[in-house]
Amino acid sequence: MAEEPDSVVLVLLRRLDAKMDRVIDDLHDVKVRLTAVEEGLNVVQRRIDRLEDRVERIERRLDLVDAH
Repeated sequence: MAEEPDSVVLVLLRRLDAKMDRVIDDLHDVKVRLTAVEEGLNVVQRRIDRLEDRVERIERRLDLVDAH
């Protein structure tokens, strides 16, 4: 006797499972890339902070800062 074909519900559940696997993989990739972006922004912020410190020091040395 031949095997019975899968039910329509089972076929749809398998398709849904495959799509969910792709979504999970894509979400993982997005998280990895977002982490890289956050790390890059942290580097930029640290550089900006250092530049601000240097500018403040230069302004003080040149007496360009108002005494408050």
